[in-house]
Amino acid sequence: MTNVFQRELKNHWYVQYNEMSFPAVQKGWVLEPGNWKEHDPFILLAEDWFKRGTFSDHPHRGFQTVTYVIDGRLEHIDNHGGQDILEPGDVQYMNAGSGARHAEEAVDNDIAHTLQLWLNLPKELKNTKASYQNVYKEHAPVVPFEGGQVRVYSGEIGGVKGPLQSLVPFHLVEISLTAGSSYHLHLPENHNAFVYVLSGDVLFGMNEINLKKTGAATLTSKVDGKGEKESELYIKANKRSKVLVYSGVPINEEVVAYGPFVMNTMDEIKEAYADYQAGKFGPPVKS
Repeated sequence: MTNVFQRELKNHWYVQYNEMSFPAVQKGWVLEPGNWKEHDPFILLAEDWFKRGTFSDHPHRGFQTVTYVIDGRLEHIDNHGGQDILEPGDVQYMNAGSGARHAEEAVDNDIAHTLQLWLNLPKELKNTKASYQNVYKEHAPVVPFEGGQVRVYSGEIGGVKGPLQSLVPFHLVEISLTAGSSYHLHLPENHNAFVYVLSGDVLFGMNEINLKKTGAATLTSKVDGKGEKESELYIKANKRSKVLVYSGVPINEEVVAYGPFVMNTMDEIKEAYADYQAGKFGPPVKS
């Protein structure tokens, strides 16, 4: 195993939260927008607490969203007749592609607590048809290990494939550990990756850098890495802990993100706004 690239924490921080105006409650950036090259293919990761009415009918184009429900219930409604309710541990994938129009609402009087990832699309896929997929917690397979388990939503871990079918392949796993347990996570060598601690107290990498709840970090990467080769991240829990790990292959294209659109040029952003105003994204969402 000496030839396996050992991942370490590159940059690490704790999420800062801001109180929001009703019906939003609180927001924090796990991955702040603007660091396109460093986080490629990831655009941002937002952690939100919100009541119904915060994310009503709105458009997107040019990227994918991956929404993980931490607490509360989240109702998805789109303008093609799609509707479902997601609960803690469930994940929703959306390919906005050429244009999506949807709503993401807390159910009844719930406060929905979610993590929403914006995952970029390469230029050749930005005009694909919008689509959605829900992955319920019980449908995401689990890889057990001594003292814990890995729930695989997307990608392949330990020979087990997650059910999420994204246009741009990426990994999303939830790692649960008991106090004192450890795990060696294997990721494709050419992936850019980051971690977020949902709960507990965790040591990462052979350098054993400590992160507690709301701690986030990017991982060291191998610029000339190969997809068929694995890298390894050592994880050890000081107490009962839960960690999310995201990884994907960098796209290495120009990124222009403005409002609800992510394109390659400002002209394409202007075109997206014009198309939306012209009704090309379809009718409003009925909620």
